[in-house]
Amino acid sequence: MLFCMASLAGSSVVWGQCPELEGSLTQGGLVWGVVAPGSRATLDGEDLDVMENGTLLAGFGRDAAATAELVVTGEASCRQTLAIAPRNYNIQRVEGVPQKTVTPSAQHLERIRREQVLINAARAQQLQRPDLLGAALTGFEWPSVGPISGVYGSQRYYNGSPGRPHYGVDVAMPTGSPVRAPAAGVVTLAEPDLFYSGGTVFLDHGYRLSSAFLHMSKVLVRVGQELRAGDLIGEIGASGRATGPHLDWRMNWRNRRIDPQLLAPSMPLAPVP
Repeated sequence: MLFCMASLAGSSVVWGQCPELEGSLTQGGLVWGVVAPGSRATLDGEDLDVMENGTLLAGFGRDAAATAELVVTGEASCRQTLAIAPRNYNIQRVEGVPQKTVTPSAQHLERIRREQVLINAARAQQLQRPDLLGAALTGFEWPSVGPISGVYGSQRYYNGSPGRPHYGVDVAMPTGSPVRAPAAGVVTLAEPDLFYSGGTVFLDHGYRLSSAFLHMSKVLVRVGQELRAGDLIGEIGASGRATGPHLDWRMNWRNRRIDPQLLAPSMPLAPVP
């Protein structure tokens, strides 16, 4: 249970108890709670989406600061300083990556720019679907079951050169293994061969929370298609910048990269491929 700070001197707002938040108050975490419908909520001054039933959610990036301020004003107002737990991240070294994907040529850079336009357009969509998000927040499932070969936040070195931190969780399974929707959503991107991520699908869960599925050998959905948890999305592969078949599952809340593993249950036991 979270408690709010005392009211500011001279303020006409009566501050009360903040909502109880579910989820993970940690770097890479997502939290949600319920406030009075019609309330306004901000996180460090940024307006949060508040659904008709009062549900709000907020996420924290890989390198989020140690604290964040949640303010709710309306029928029941509160102010709370949230303590964001820090995390330690692994360093991984990946050798054998095609050099063209480590240092792309001018021709490849032009392709990357074109593909980034598609990615940005998909991420810019704002799907206001409380039914989808409500179904998602009841629990995410693993889109593929198998050994976890890469984790969120790890820093990767490709052929000795530092790359961006890894923002997803990798599941290593043979090419052709099914990839299924971990929760309800609408497909906003379905591309068979992007330069970096190969076969790629974005699934919007509503209110700027989305999943991405990378390196697939087959994409079996289309943009605009509505999926329910368990629906088939595609098949695992090693397309794009990958050294072996696996699924890279990523999640975004707005422009924050969050950790899918914090929203999923423990990985079920599966035979090592």
